[in-house]
Amino acid sequence: MKFTDGYWLLREGVTAAHPVEVLDVTASPGVLEIDAPTQPIRHRGDLLKGPVVTISAHAPMPDVIGVTFTHFEGEQPRGPRFEVRREDDFTPQVEYDEEHATVTAGALSVRVARTGPWHVDFLAHGRVLTTSGRKGMGIMRDATGAHYLREQLDLRVGTSVYGLGERFGPLVKNGQVVDMWNADGGTATEQAYKNVPFFLTDAGYGVFVDHPGKVSFEVGSEEVSRVQFSVESQQLTYYVIHGPTPKDILRKYTALTGRPALPPAWSFGLWLSTSFTTSYDEATVTSFIDGMKERELPLSVFHFDCFWMREFNWCDFQWDPRVFPDPEGMLARLKDKGLHICVWINPYIAQRSPLFAEGKALGHLLRKPDGSVWQWDLWQPGMALVDFTSPAARDWYASKLEAVLAQGVDCFKTDFGERIPVDVAYADGSDPERMHNYYTHLYNRTVFEVLRKHRGEQEAVVFARSATAGSQRFPVHWGGDCEATYESMAESLRGGLSLGMSGFGFWSHDIGGFEGTPTPALFKRWLAFGLLSSHSRLHGSSSYRVPWLFDEEAVDVLRLFTRLKLRLMPYLYEVARTAHAEGVPMMRAMVLEFPDDPGCAHLERQYMLGPDLLVAPVFSDDGDVSYYVPEGTWTHYLSGQSVTGPRWVRERHGFSSVPLLVRPGAVIPVGAVADRPDYPYADGVTLRAYGLERGARVMVPVGDVTFTVVREGDTLRASSSDPATDWALAAGERIVRAAAGTGFLSLELESESESE
Repeated sequence: MKFTDGYWLLREGVTAAHPVEVLDVTASPGVLEIDAPTQPIRHRGDLLKGPVVTISAHAPMPDVIGVTFTHFEGEQPRGPRFEVRREDDFTPQVEYDEEHATVTAGALSVRVARTGPWHVDFLAHGRVLTTSGRKGMGIMRDATGAHYLREQLDLRVGTSVYGLGERFGPLVKNGQVVDMWNADGGTATEQAYKNVPFFLTDAGYGVFVDHPGKVSFEVGSEEVSRVQFSVESQQLTYYVIHGPTPKDILRKYTALTGRPALPPAWSFGLWLSTSFTTSYDEATVTSFIDGMKERELPLSVFHFDCFWMREFNWCDFQWDPRVFPDPEGMLARLKDKGLHICVWINPYIAQRSPLFAEGKALGHLLRKPDGSVWQWDLWQPGMALVDFTSPAARDWYASKLEAVLAQGVDCFKTDFGERIPVDVAYADGSDPERMHNYYTHLYNRTVFEVLRKHRGEQEAVVFARSATAGSQRFPVHWGGDCEATYESMAESLRGGLSLGMSGFGFWSHDIGGFEGTPTPALFKRWLAFGLLSSHSRLHGSSSYRVPWLFDEEAVDVLRLFTRLKLRLMPYLYEVARTAHAEGVPMMRAMVLEFPDDPGCAHLERQYMLGPDLLVAPVFSDDGDVSYYVPEGTWTHYLSGQSVTGPRWVRERHGFSSVPLLVRPGAVIPVGAVADRPDYPYADGVTLRAYGLERGARVMVPVGDVTFTVVREGDTLRASSSDPATDWALAAGERIVRAAAGTGFLSLELESESESE
């Protein structure tokens, strides 16, 4: 939200008050509190004027400092609130003298000037990261009298800003206006399904605004050298998080707000959907699944979209008996084919659903302030919303899902959750404005906990569209309603990379686009991108997505890239474990891996899949693609050709190829199985070593086994923590397989060039 008219003036009707100096300082263990008037105190008469703001500095863990800015303390506190973790037994250092008041947490400090004009620095190792300076922090009122708190933090020259959720515009947010307000707006506008009030920079810090409702960000778009954020409230809390690297910032941000659960290995295989408004029954579904098997296309998950339930009954969690008369038998037959089953749900109850009357009678539906059930006709006639602030309503909703799980379903696509009204009264008294974005968190948490309870800790997975800060704990998330165009394919990638920069470890998208029917060429290009993503799903709106409906080459392309992904599962699952343990996403914007390479700052048409694989999707029929290669000699995984950076590369690829490059110095474990994602990864694994320098030593975890690959002169040696494991080592074009039980392998390189 903008408050100024250029640099000198305020907008018409806007008034502003800013802290100008420190009046007094109070210190208690771990907390520094400062009272700051908004006009200079020259004599006692000035002490009779307001406003005076209170600033509290605190720290929940090392390298994370919170600042709470309060005007009126009498505001009634209302939920919801983000779940922010505080490290046990951690107390930051608080000190002050005549010049400064300082809180230090690990390497990060906040330092408030006690003399002279208002000035707050955030420092790491003595270096200023960012500053809240003159007229940065403020109390703002607009022409209607609405009361806002605002903060502005300086952007140093050359600093780029990333994150703020799944946003489909440019990856670098500088110059953008970004409002945190979940909306069902597709992938082609400034609206977003997943708004996360957190940004990170390539300058050593990130910022999390601890407000679940509407936060308005002006990222160098009101004052071009500052990031501004504002909320309509009497209190504003934000956390500055020191890295120093972008990956370090994500590790600490997700330590604060929650790390992603680890999805089950089977979820990384190929998902096939009925699509949305297409006609289908058990015969249709079986024909798709059998058609995949006949064409040797490995399939892991089959998904039933909305019309598994009867029209206008969404949701009643009952199979439509006209097309699925024997759901238990059908699901058993599908599971006999080795498939996992997903079904579509949402948090809405249409008036025609039998659950509407039940939910109304039990008080589980969201109500208006007058006590009547809130309803509208957008999406489902007369639909209401489940009030997830009520524990009883959550249990009621969960019981309906438990019945579906008992039939044989394995997971849920948790669609919708964005269009949440504010003219309502929640059961627990939550503020409707704060609940608008947070609603999806309660919805997805309810579903995820049902799965965790009935399927186990390692088997819970959803396919979610909406999210907010902390929702990364309940993966997987997909990119929403994209269109069947190259432009939409590119905007989907931007959204996924932006979400990864917001703490989400796992992300997917509708291969081929959701709206419309892709051309065969677009579908084949999107297949390569989709199978080199965290999770891979074939799904559309009004048309099927089985490949033989496009052309026979699409079948071959799908087979190639599905098998490629399954063979890469020893590598990918370890990347997934890192996302779970550290909060670093599987699909990484280039700047995450190469923060010191200025060529990577704005890259948004390529990404790193884990630390060692560079992927550059092709966005054209003719196969022309350009991408940036960082320093070193990289190797094309599919062709074995090398390319040396840093430089831009232009290539042309057929449909059975895509730029997939291996980082120099990497060892990629390649599995022996290409027809399923869940298998013993160390059994028969091949280790492919790329450009190891002399003296290099690389640890390669594969399942429960860790391999160590060492280059000694012109010899590569590999050892295993499990000497009984079959394994192999590849260098260049040569592959030598070790006998089981040797636990050691020596490979003589033919030439120096072959090892580079």
